[in-house]
Amino acid sequence: MSASSSITALMKVVQQLQLEARLTHVKVSQAAADWKQFCLQNAQHDPLLTGVSSSTNPFRPQKVCSFL
Repeated sequence: MSASSSITALMKVVQQLQLEARLTHVKVSQAAADWKQFCLQNAQHDPLLTGVSSSTNPFRPQKVCSFL
């Protein structure tokens, strides 16, 4: 590895660390509470909880058409 590529790699690391240092941190307990609140507020729109009606389900089994 040449000196210039090593310096470039280290500059990218420093830039990434500076970016991460500017981020605001949230406690895990607060993030979990916010996430729980979001999930409860949006539960009525979640198809995994409410199900999907057969008329709007794009993955419903196709009807078999048979000719006699």
